[in-house]
Amino acid sequence: MKVKRSNSRSNFILVMIILIGGVLLYRLFYLQITNGAKYKDVAIRQQSALTKVKGQRGSIYFKGGEPLALIEKDPLVFLSPKEIEEKDKEMIADKLSGLLNMQKEEVTDKINKGGFYQVVARNINNETLDKISALKIKGVYIDQKKEKRYYPAENTASQLVGFINEDMVGQYGLEEYYDGQLKGDTSSVAKDRNPWGFIFSFNDDTSLNGASLGLTIDYNIQFMAEKYLKEGIEKYGAERGDIIVMDPNTGEIIAMAQYPNFNPNNLEGEKFENLSNNSIQKLFEPGSIFKPITMSMGINEGLVKPDTPFEDTSGCVAYGRYNVCNYTGKAWGSTTMTGILQRSINTGVMYVEEKVGNKKFLEYLNDFGIFEKTGIDLANETFSENKTFKKAYEDKIQVSFANASFGQGVAMTPLRMTVAFSCLVNGGKLMRPHIVKEISIGNGKTKKDVEPEVIRQVVTESTSEDLKKMLIQVVEGGYGHLAKVPGYYIGGKTGTSQVPYTSLGISKAGYSDHTWQTFMGFAPANNPRFIALVKLDNATKVRTSEYSAVPIFHDLAKYIFDYWQIPPDYQVDENGQPKVDDQE
Repeated sequence: MKVKRSNSRSNFILVMIILIGGVLLYRLFYLQITNGAKYKDVAIRQQSALTKVKGQRGSIYFKGGEPLALIEKDPLVFLSPKEIEEKDKEMIADKLSGLLNMQKEEVTDKINKGGFYQVVARNINNETLDKISALKIKGVYIDQKKEKRYYPAENTASQLVGFINEDMVGQYGLEEYYDGQLKGDTSSVAKDRNPWGFIFSFNDDTSLNGASLGLTIDYNIQFMAEKYLKEGIEKYGAERGDIIVMDPNTGEIIAMAQYPNFNPNNLEGEKFENLSNNSIQKLFEPGSIFKPITMSMGINEGLVKPDTPFEDTSGCVAYGRYNVCNYTGKAWGSTTMTGILQRSINTGVMYVEEKVGNKKFLEYLNDFGIFEKTGIDLANETFSENKTFKKAYEDKIQVSFANASFGQGVAMTPLRMTVAFSCLVNGGKLMRPHIVKEISIGNGKTKKDVEPEVIRQVVTESTSEDLKKMLIQVVEGGYGHLAKVPGYYIGGKTGTSQVPYTSLGISKAGYSDHTWQTFMGFAPANNPRFIALVKLDNATKVRTSEYSAVPIFHDLAKYIFDYWQIPPDYQVDENGQPKVDDQE
């Protein structure tokens, strides 16, 4: 009987083992086979986290590849106090304070604050980073993924590039205009957690990076333009100034200089007025550099020719109670249309405007783009509709058109004036100016070239040829003579215009004693490679642009001739005079 009880107990135990094993096997089958994928996903999610990852901001480069805006690493050392063992705290404080040149108490305080992320130091050199990395201490980490914008050219082209704010959003210039393409994409990616749930891994997916920009701006010409401008402002006692250099045939901006400028790496204490780009954001009345535009209307309409005679008997023209006169009121006597530009005779272009007629004059101003933006790829471009001037047409106020014929009473930006003037020397085409030549997308794998864009034909090629020849004479024998560079034919026009009180922030009608002194030049004149506007605001040490803006243009043009190795138009002797071949 005892044997039977023993067998029964053994059998019961065996059955229970089989049942329990079966349940365990079923459970394992259920977990690993039936729902294996589900629980695997749960396990992975417990070890990782979905987080937003942003691509690196794209870079900006000058035409020759010199960097204008880059992303550089801002390495930092941080602690995860929750991971630091009690026995290591003293050692960590000792080593880090020594390597980072900090007080030991500062590091200890970070450790004792707890949590998973306590920044100890930023902007650490590579040698120190290597030493900290070699320690391999649990709870001590190096983050080399933090980024900041860096502008290697510093003040050079600062108003062109703009800057980014603390949220990495573009402000002003290229940074703002192309912000959507530069900033890159954002994506949700899985990142590993540590046992405490804190995320330390980083995403290196370069496909999220923003586009990079290749500019039309030539670093060397930009640098020299800013140099000559700064020197000129100091020499001639000006308040500020601008230089624009453009290819008149393509609309590519070669340089856009302004002084004072700023360093986008350090904006602390910077004046707000220095951040804006005056070439596209500040209106001015161009004065006599506008005269060739009025002259082109008369020639294009067949009303005058370069050699059409003109008699200036009094130096003034009366319009009701207004007398509009030449500079100093001088009467020039007998001359021609070319002579009008050479001597910058106000009464001469007033004569041309009257022949063209106010209605047609307004139509041409519209065709030259005076009442609209240029469309350049820079943020915050402004323009003037010139409503007051347009109203003068409705009210039949002829004196307003007399003034407008020589560039007073009509407002525009320096770039607008440069683009309009380019029509006179590029065959009559109004071009859309642009700064960006190439956009590289997907880490440089895809490149998009920005092609020149002709907006419309404004004057004929024949008119353009006539104007080039007339403007050469302004430099050869007129007020632009100081622009001459031996061996080259240069065309251009001087301008000295009065500044309205309203432009100085004074609520008062009329004009102040402040001036804008300008020179618009192009070269080589017969086949222009560049056109340049030099503008000085209120140069107090000279009376006219002939002795301020013109010499600055001369220096810059000579530099470009040498830098680009442009062959001379004619040979000169040791005195800079044209060589004359000996004849028997």
